[in-house]
Amino acid sequence: MAIKNHSRFWAIVVIAAVLLAIELGLRFTPPDTEHWHYALHRFYYLAIITGALSFGWTGGLLTAVISGALYVMHASDIDSPDARNVLDRYLETLVFCLVGFVAGVLSNSERKHRLKAERATQELQHVYRELQDNVEHLKRAARMSALGHMSAGLAHEIRNPLAGIDGAAAVLREEPHNQSRRIEFLDIIQKEARRLDRLVTNFLEFARPRPPEMQPVHIGPLVQSVVDVVKQTAARHHIDFTVDIADNLPPLRCDAEQIKQVLLNLMLNSTQAMPEGGAITVLSRFQNNEVMVQVCDTGPGIPQSDIDFIYDPFFTTKETGTGLGLPTAYQIVEQHGGELKLEKSGSSGTCFVFTLPVHKTARS
Repeated sequence: MAIKNHSRFWAIVVIAAVLLAIELGLRFTPPDTEHWHYALHRFYYLAIITGALSFGWTGGLLTAVISGALYVMHASDIDSPDARNVLDRYLETLVFCLVGFVAGVLSNSERKHRLKAERATQELQHVYRELQDNVEHLKRAARMSALGHMSAGLAHEIRNPLAGIDGAAAVLREEPHNQSRRIEFLDIIQKEARRLDRLVTNFLEFARPRPPEMQPVHIGPLVQSVVDVVKQTAARHHIDFTVDIADNLPPLRCDAEQIKQVLLNLMLNSTQAMPEGGAITVLSRFQNNEVMVQVCDTGPGIPQSDIDFIYDPFFTTKETGTGLGLPTAYQIVEQHGGELKLEKSGSSGTCFVFTLPVHKTARS
């Protein structure tokens, strides 16, 4: 309000200064220099427009009336009093009033639109702040949910080996002199301890992944090497492999060992999903300046209710799984600037696809 009153005060000062300047100019300009009088009369419009812009149609009309009165008074001093000159003076005064009124109406309309836009901007800013707060709240809730889910999974995975160790220790305490049972249960303790160590190692690799060591790598031979390793396990379950690697694959800048880990996770998951046999297809193509690798199987697919959780740490439907394979693979591909996604899953099988960008330095 103080700023508004301050601007109106200065508008009144400007209007008064313009009218005073015109008044002085007309008084000190010789009557026979009509062109100078005509030019000075035109400055009345400056005062009228200022009044209209600052105070709306009422200010424009009031300034026009004052300007018209001054104009008529000075024009009567230099013009002849015939009917034509009198009519011109009053018509000019009428134009003053018309200009003041129209300019004021337009100014009021513009001011209303501006205030409306300012209110809309303030409302949008308020809504935006609320949206930001809600997004942050959702992020915190999602983090807490993920942390709770991960903690529950980790506790479950730790509890199983601990139960085995506790049971073996109890048997050893009851039968301390039975040598054969002693060796059997010591093996169980050692096996479960290694399982715990493996779980902790996998968890730390997921929680604190090492940065990829980028080097130029040809993806075709790398895919084939992983296929050759998994084939040995797959053959025992009567699983056939089909490998289709395009010839035009450019070299990638990637960490070969980490990409092998991604491929191994995907192929082993497919193998474990088909204990009664089936087929795995590994396909690789170059498209949209990316290398695409697809791993498909003919297994039963992932249940629809589980799809939203497959990248969550420790989520697994396998009895011996840790639930860190897919989350780790997703993290590795993301670190390489690529994307891992489930392309399809159903009764006809499951397809996972990951893409890796081809950098110019790698291609050269």
